[in-house]
Amino acid sequence: MSSFPILSLLIWLPIFGGALTLAFRDPRTARWSALSISAVTFLASLWLLKGYDVDAEVLQFVERRTWIPTLNIAYSLGVDGIAIPLVLLTTLISMLALAGAWRTPEKNVHQYVAAFLILEGITVGIFSTTDAMLFFVFFEAMLVPMYLIIGVWGGPRKVYAAIKFFLYTFLGSLLMLVGLIYLYSKAGSFQFADLYAVPLSATEQTLLFFALLAGLAVKIPMVPVHTWLPDAHVEAPTAGSVILAAIALKVGGYGLLRFNLPIVPDASQEWAWLVIACSLLAIIYVGLIAVVQEDMKKLIAYSSVSHMGFVTLGIFIAPWLVREAGNTDGALLGLHGAMALMVSHGFVSGAMFTCVGMLYDRMHSRDISAYGGVINVMPKLAVFAMLFFMANAGLPGTSGFVGEFLVILGSIQFNFWLGLAAATTLIIAAAYSLLLYKRVFFGEVEKSGVSQLQDLDGRERAILGVYAIAILVMGVYPKPLTDLMEPSILELMGHIARSKLP
Repeated sequence: MSSFPILSLLIWLPIFGGALTLAFRDPRTARWSALSISAVTFLASLWLLKGYDVDAEVLQFVERRTWIPTLNIAYSLGVDGIAIPLVLLTTLISMLALAGAWRTPEKNVHQYVAAFLILEGITVGIFSTTDAMLFFVFFEAMLVPMYLIIGVWGGPRKVYAAIKFFLYTFLGSLLMLVGLIYLYSKAGSFQFADLYAVPLSATEQTLLFFALLAGLAVKIPMVPVHTWLPDAHVEAPTAGSVILAAIALKVGGYGLLRFNLPIVPDASQEWAWLVIACSLLAIIYVGLIAVVQEDMKKLIAYSSVSHMGFVTLGIFIAPWLVREAGNTDGALLGLHGAMALMVSHGFVSGAMFTCVGMLYDRMHSRDISAYGGVINVMPKLAVFAMLFFMANAGLPGTSGFVGEFLVILGSIQFNFWLGLAAATTLIIAAAYSLLLYKRVFFGEVEKSGVSQLQDLDGRERAILGVYAIAILVMGVYPKPLTDLMEPSILELMGHIARSKLP
């Protein structure tokens, strides 16, 4: 394991690079500078895979510096098999999002790309830190560039969407902060390892469970605190929607794995039914809402809520299976499925929003009714879109199938009827995915604007090609990903199994 501070590099290179990019007022120079910095960050992140010991359960690439000694707060970094896939997802999707934002916006490009670079560094920090207060600082800091991306470069209702996004996430975070401060008063430290070891009564765990859940559920977002997401997606620029769906939503799921399950395992078991119920509402009810949408971005946004419901379902069947039924195999399936689905959703949702953005750049409309017969004039886009929409529906052989299949298997071991209810998402997702594809791409060209569309250029084919390769490779051969995650998930299950009641 290298002593080189690779995690600090991945955090601060894009942040300082974003600050540097602010000096480039020429749009072309700003875009090339931002893309180059993001590409270097992605290439550097591959070092994590090269130097990571898959068989070790301990944190690796550890860095620690005293930050606020009086409060025992440290600049403490480290990654395991749960964090590394999300760090790599962040660096790759950020690079693809910047490459996709080559034509828009036309004004203040240097500020636009700088916001994306800073957001990339902050998000890597969230997935890399091992100190709860540092996590919270990064967690809150990511609101600022995302708020600006939506509020400055968004659509007609951008200010409303940005404020709604900020208020939802900020208010939830306040309760989370209260919970972290209480944990500090008990443990005398913000280090994850110390928080995992502190004993807590049943009442303390329950209150902490909901305090932590308040901040993380909004980020996922869970039903019923999901209503900010469709507005944010519709108003955000394409690259903003890609980052929001592919990366930002994963912060909530990651937080549940880092905080709720290991810190308050008894409460996680006791209240698992509530999260599971909300997850089923997201999977089924929100999926049905997606079917009737007329705005392409709003449909994909509701689809994201539905798929993230699968993530929370996979996470919260684990405490009951491990502690109540002693079924570690079922819990392992659920946690593996949740993580695989987070990674897959990053690729699939990013690809779908990118396809919609390419259509919007040409037609300046997101309304499904404005299209029809696109396959006749943009056959290359139609081929890529077919793959992405099939992956969104969970087609075997694509990444979308892997996570959903594992979560359904785990859910059946929890309760057969629960697993059956969860499996209905395969039908619902196929309905809204294929219906959207049919209305946009199939049929005759009847709209004058559609007949003038130009097919993908080389840059666009390259971007969608990367998404396609990632979706197919993960779908056909997910073993490297599951092998990378398994030791860390087994360690997490050990925390879940141990009661923390005094």
